[in-house]
Amino acid sequence: MEHKKGHHIHRHTEKSQHHNKEHNHSTHIQEFRKRFFVSAFLTIPVLLLSEMIQKWFGFSIVIPYQNWVLLLLSSVIYFYGGSPFLKGLLREIKTKQPGMMTLIGTAISVAFFYSALTVITGFGREFFWELATLIDVMLLGHWIEAKSVLGASRALEELVKIMPTTAHLVKNGNIVEVPVSSLKKGDIVLVKPGEKIPSDGTVIDGESYVNESLLTGESKPVLKKTGSKVIGGSINEQGVLKVKIERTGEETYLSQVIKLVKQAQESKSKTQDLANRAAAYLFYVAMGTGIITYIFWLVKGNPDFALERAVTVLVIACPHALGLAVPLVVALSTSLTAKNGILIRDRRAFEQAKDLTAVIFDKTGTLTEGKFGVSDFIPFMDEKTVLKYAASIEKNSEHIIAKAIVEFAREKGINPIDVNSYRTIPGKGAYGIVENSEVFVGSPFMMKELGIDISDPQIASLQKEGKTVIFVVVDKRLAGVFALSDRVKKESFEAVKKLKEMGIKVFMLTGDSEEVAKAVSDTLEIDEYFAEVLPHEKAEKVKLLKEKGYRVAMVGDGINDAPALVTADVGIAIGAGTDVAIESADIILVKSNPADVPKIIKISKITYSKMVQNLWWAAGYNIFAIPLAAGVLYSYGIVIQPALGALLMSISTVIVALNSQTLRKEKI
Repeated sequence: MEHKKGHHIHRHTEKSQHHNKEHNHSTHIQEFRKRFFVSAFLTIPVLLLSEMIQKWFGFSIVIPYQNWVLLLLSSVIYFYGGSPFLKGLLREIKTKQPGMMTLIGTAISVAFFYSALTVITGFGREFFWELATLIDVMLLGHWIEAKSVLGASRALEELVKIMPTTAHLVKNGNIVEVPVSSLKKGDIVLVKPGEKIPSDGTVIDGESYVNESLLTGESKPVLKKTGSKVIGGSINEQGVLKVKIERTGEETYLSQVIKLVKQAQESKSKTQDLANRAAAYLFYVAMGTGIITYIFWLVKGNPDFALERAVTVLVIACPHALGLAVPLVVALSTSLTAKNGILIRDRRAFEQAKDLTAVIFDKTGTLTEGKFGVSDFIPFMDEKTVLKYAASIEKNSEHIIAKAIVEFAREKGINPIDVNSYRTIPGKGAYGIVENSEVFVGSPFMMKELGIDISDPQIASLQKEGKTVIFVVVDKRLAGVFALSDRVKKESFEAVKKLKEMGIKVFMLTGDSEEVAKAVSDTLEIDEYFAEVLPHEKAEKVKLLKEKGYRVAMVGDGINDAPALVTADVGIAIGAGTDVAIESADIILVKSNPADVPKIIKISKITYSKMVQNLWWAAGYNIFAIPLAAGVLYSYGIVIQPALGALLMSISTVIVALNSQTLRKEKI
């Protein structure tokens, strides 16, 4: 996928271009906004003075030089409001690539000049209100699109607002209030209960629950203590925290999020291409039909009717809603994904997610927690007693296995107690006296030395799975067994189950042994796995599946999985935490939750479906409107008037707007 590689190549030029890009998009927003409000304001008198509107709503307003006033107001709307479309028309004609701008520019130009001719000559019916409303709706659509390009969805606006403006800097033992913008890497700040954390950093003192819901979508407050990472903008709920600042300015998590969503909006949507192609086809159809219509009725000896029919064809061929069909869905889907903790870097890849037939997960840190923990516990006497004795012995050790056992006991509500005569037995385990009982906690080597029989089928099964097995002996009797491994995340079960329900094959990649890979694969009921794969070989496995005809997504941590992420049709980075700027991924999961992968596919499918529905609603009525406007049923007394064409356009615009809004109600 060549477009992905571009993320790596011109990186050095991006910084210099960033300011200009941002300035250009801001200018576009202001330009479309200003032109829209001026045109909409001038449209009010145009509507009120239009004969057709007065006839429909049963009122009458007559002023001196009424048609000339309409021409003057419409001239301002056409030349000022329609300017972006006229420039776009010239640009598209120059490059010989007619699209949306050509269709809009042609429709408004034909409507304006024909209407001006009717005022000057007194011949025919004017199209001023159709012209004004067409320009208004197109300006509104392009304003929404320009806002979405700048990442101005509500979710982002809320993110920007949550950053605090001041911080409590700890300096020479004193606390000084300073602007957040002046903080530097290495500064120590004090965060009181109820305050927002001023920037990304690490807790160096204190303990508290922090609310990160606005940033990660995780509703439950997260416990932070010494060594915990914290995100700028999250809210400290209880205790006082001392935080060492590690990222400031554009390096912060929040800035990275905003930058990523901007990148997503700037990346061209395939469906936007579809909208442009639809506009190009409509332009050719309208021009062809208009010319044929004019010639046909001219040959019939009716030049006035011929011109009116040709103009009607060209005006109603440009559906108002076509300009809104894609931008509305893009803006809403961006908000929807951001709220679900899904950040899109590349919209094309996001749209491809709907076609996925295989998902490959990296094991460590993606499907598993990426840390050593107790996966199985088999007690041979009272469970609570075994846990208490084992944790009491292991609390005296700094070893990773000892810490995992103590943590497991605490999760079960068991706290360790004091131990007498504690000693370590190098390479084998530890010994101590707990509540007058002699307790050994150790490896199979220790059991051999103690003469304890460990030939139990359950124990053999755990060892076969490649897990580290630790034994607890109380008063010379085998009291319990702990099996330790990289624990499978609870969310992984849901992820695999939902993907399989969608008919998508699930694969797993790991550098671990065949035994460990098989154990995790069997636990999660994964379709197929690749074991003992080195980091540089992961991309080869992705290629292998692609060669077999699969549309492949790779889900990994974005570090040693980078080549595989780039090779896949869709690269999804998980385990990103606060470091969200992962260059090789198309999509980033903020919450490190594998269950968000099926969500991506679902949102992609819904988004694409809404876009296609909108394009049909926007342009579909042309299938019967254009022939009727051309007068194919004239002999039966059926002929579509410009006013009716405009009404149909308005209805399709309302339908497109309402259909887009249903995205908000989708359950993900």
